[in-house]
Amino acid sequence: MKLYLVRHADAVSEDVAGSDDVRWLSARGREAARGLARLLREQHVELDGVVSSPLPRAMQTAELLAAGLDFLGVVEALPALAPGCHPRRAAEELATRGQAVLVVGHEPTMSSLAAYLIGRPSFPSFRTAQCAAIERGTPTFSSRADIMQTHVLFAE
Repeated sequence: MKLYLVRHADAVSEDVAGSDDVRWLSARGREAARGLARLLREQHVELDGVVSSPLPRAMQTAELLAAGLDFLGVVEALPALAPGCHPRRAAEELATRGQAVLVVGHEPTMSSLAAYLIGRPSFPSFRTAQCAAIERGTPTFSSRADIMQTHVLFAE
């Protein structure tokens, strides 16, 4: 199974939105999500599924990435990816979503999920619009929209 774990792109501040739960992507965040999609295309990412935290900033990021990767399916809201959920619950749900799944959420949820998936006590924190690819329990690459670079961690 290949999982592409992504922290949502930059969002408007809580002051602007009125509540953390309704924050949406900023213009900078929308551009970063499109840039991350370009980086993932360069890595030949093809998806069976796209799941996201139900919060607007994550869903918007997932939708922009899905469009940029020509994913024609439905972006699914997965409550197990909401802030504060245990990574075991999310991992169990992801196991039924296909062989190549894009997963969009929040920090520290995404780094906790990554650590759980690779069997380590911790994983480096995700920046906004950053993807970490994990294949069969091994991190393979990391792509960051803020610097428009992909760093290959493991090659077969």
